[in-house]
Amino acid sequence: MKARCCLASVAALALPLLLSGCMWTTRKLPIPKAPSVVQTVSADELVNRLNKRWDALDSLYAKVEIQASVLKTKEGTAKDYTTIGGIIMIRKPELLRVYGRAPVIGTRIFDLTSDGADFTLFVPSGSKAVKGSNSLRKKSANPLENMRPGFFLDAMIVRGLEPRDEYMVTADTIMVEDAARKRLYSVPEYKLSIMRSKADSHELEPKRVVYFHRDDLLPYQQDIYDSEGNLETEVKYAQYADFGGALYPSSVTIKRPLEEYQIVLTVDTVKENMTLKDDQFQITLPEGTQIQKLE
Repeated sequence: MKARCCLASVAALALPLLLSGCMWTTRKLPIPKAPSVVQTVSADELVNRLNKRWDALDSLYAKVEIQASVLKTKEGTAKDYTTIGGIIMIRKPELLRVYGRAPVIGTRIFDLTSDGADFTLFVPSGSKAVKGSNSLRKKSANPLENMRPGFFLDAMIVRGLEPRDEYMVTADTIMVEDAARKRLYSVPEYKLSIMRSKADSHELEPKRVVYFHRDDLLPYQQDIYDSEGNLETEVKYAQYADFGGALYPSSVTIKRPLEEYQIVLTVDTVKENMTLKDDQFQITLPEGTQIQKLE
């Protein structure tokens, strides 16, 4: 009881000193540098911009460099695979083809195609092919074997909203530190949260969150959620450049946290709305190819 009284007395004496301003010091804080242009748009205008961009795009052809990594976050390790060249072709609504070439010699090391429902992955060196549904039903211990082509579609193009989607937009300012230049930058942004009502319920389930810098109103990040509300895919877009009239990020980083892998695409060439024929999305398997069917 006596100790409590002493503490109360000390606190009673200290409070007037703090309020009187007798106990303080000043220190300098970094002054963040703000962008020269900060655009302001309504939520509807932001969505309309995204929808307009999506509606105007029928096909995409990209020449890229592909670097894949397996990330064991709990173990604190990462396995980085050799960077290879690749081609990505997309034709709406769901046609996709991705193939990779070995460094220097340029031979094709894999070929992946999908019609939106099913996919085929062909590995010429082993005369092996994998066929299965785009929906992952049974996970493999090898994270790279859990790849499904749908994430390429979701990552390469930021889709517009569907009629039954609900959305909200919030504004924020994040601080970004440039350690090399010893500068602090304030970056105003918009966050577009896209949701959908569950059947026979007032509950909204998250579908996507798209982040925009307010200097150019271009997406710099997209988070995509699965049916259980888990973050399934995180995509970061950086260094937008003009590819022959098409404004597109030069770097696309795709993270799949549940499967613990990451793919970094360095974009060399982009062509939009070029004619891509049906046979460009088909793989003819050589006779004798071993075919593995995934569940």
